[in-house]
Amino acid sequence: MDHLGWRMKFGTLGPSTNTIVQPDFDDMRPVGVTNHYSRIVIPNRPVSNDDDFMRLVAEIQDNTLEAAATLKSCEMQYLVMGMSATTFWDGRKGAEAYRELLRNHAGVDVSCGSFATEAALNAHGAKRIAFFSPYFPVANAQVRRFYEESGFTVVRDLCLERPTPVQIAHSTDAMCRDSIRALDGDDVDAIVQVGTNMSMVRMAAAAELYLDKPVIAINTATYWHALRANGIDDKLQGFGRLLSHF
Repeated sequence: MDHLGWRMKFGTLGPSTNTIVQPDFDDMRPVGVTNHYSRIVIPNRPVSNDDDFMRLVAEIQDNTLEAAATLKSCEMQYLVMGMSATTFWDGRKGAEAYRELLRNHAGVDVSCGSFATEAALNAHGAKRIAFFSPYFPVANAQVRRFYEESGFTVVRDLCLERPTPVQIAHSTDAMCRDSIRALDGDDVDAIVQVGTNMSMVRMAAAAELYLDKPVIAINTATYWHALRANGIDDKLQGFGRLLSHF
C-alpha cells in the first residue's frame, strides 16, 4: 500500500501547455489520494482558425498514448484525463472508442471530460444545457454533437477562440463570468464549461449561488467522476454542489 496514496493512486494526463488542470486536481484531492501527472507534449503555436485547432487536436491525439505509458511504472490504479477536446471527438461512438483505446493502453479504467460532464448533468437531472469553451467553432461542434447524441438539448454555446494553448490559462474571471451570463436563461437547466486549461472550479461554484442552477466546470466534473468511480465519497466544500452533495 502506497504511503501517501493509501486509498488511490491516480495517473493524470494533460497537455504540456496546460498549467491549470494539475493544481485544480490537487486542490480537490482528499487525504489518502495522490495525483501523478504526465504531460502530453504539444507546441504552444498560435491558433487563429479551425484548421489550426484541428492540427492541435491531431498532435494531442498522437502523443497521448506515449504520455499515458510513462504512468504505468508508478503502478497507477486509475487514469484521469486532464484534457477535454479529444474526449468529445466524433460523437458518442467516437468518444467511447477513444476511452476504450486509453483503457487498453493504460491497463486501468479512465475518467474523461465528456463522460464525466454527462454524468454530472444526469446527477443534477439537467436536460437543456448551454456550454462554453476556449476553442474554435470546429471543436464546439464536436462537443455539441456528443451532448446531443447523449440525450441533451444544447440550447446555445459560445467559444472564446483563445489565440494559443497557453493563453487559454490566461482567460480571466471576467471572461468566464461574461460567458456564463451570455449563456444563461430560463430555457437552460445547466451551464457547462469545457477546456481543462481554464480555471473555473471556484467561479462555477460561485455562479451556482446566484443563478440557482448547476454550473459545471469540466475539471470539477472529471475529478468528481474519478473519485466516485473508485468508491471515494468524500464531500468537499467550495467546488459546487457536485462535490458537496453528490
